[in-house]
Amino acid sequence: MEEPGSLESSKGNPVEVDGKVTSEVEKSSEVAEAFRAAGEAQTAMHVQSLPIRAYLDTTVVPILLDGMSALVKERPANPVEWLGTYLIKNNPQGPSKV
Repeated sequence: MEEPGSLESSKGNPVEVDGKVTSEVEKSSEVAEAFRAAGEAQTAMHVQSLPIRAYLDTTVVPILLDGMSALVKERPANPVEWLGTYLIKNNPQGPSKV
């Protein structure tokens, strides 16, 4: 028999946690999202503490090399503007939160 607040149940059955009933699927997706967010925060803190070269190699160099490779194939009239646009469009971190 399951007690209130317990996480144990059959697959797909409702689970009561802190007086709130939710499915195991919803609960597992919430847990997965929490772990992902915690991992991102930890990675961000780790990246911030890297030496300059390692920081650039981790954050900027991969996308910059991709952009420069595309740049030499395209050979636009204004390469700096083109590269800037490429970097903004292909930012692996997504749009800026300014």
